[in-house]
Amino acid sequence: MHVSVHKSGGRDLWSAPLASPPPDPVEAAWKALDEVLDPEIPISLRELGLIYGLEVRGSVARVTLTYTATACPCMEFIREDITDRLEMESWIDAVDLVEVWDPPWTSDRITPVGRAKLRKLGVSA
Repeated sequence: MHVSVHKSGGRDLWSAPLASPPPDPVEAAWKALDEVLDPEIPISLRELGLIYGLEVRGSVARVTLTYTATACPCMEFIREDITDRLEMESWIDAVDLVEVWDPPWTSDRITPVGRAKLRKLGVSA
């Protein structure tokens, strides 16, 4: 398992891994991903609409994601945060990241909860 030394993604707020494999691995993986924050603003990647899909097959989680821009300076941090958070779970042995650019990310993908959090931070979306 690879563990990064950087402190982005709200790592200090991540919950402990589950004690045993969950009855619904996809739901549990989504909950784990809800804890992974954007490195620049304290909003989850899911709330920002960057995660397009999630599958769990056996012990492999496959995450389809995008970024806000092709030159996003935080791409590597985001990759590491997603992988590290999911691989904390004993029932996930590997994470397959599938990066896509179509459909392109727009602010329309931000969830209502994400928009409310942005407003609290003084950012309009």
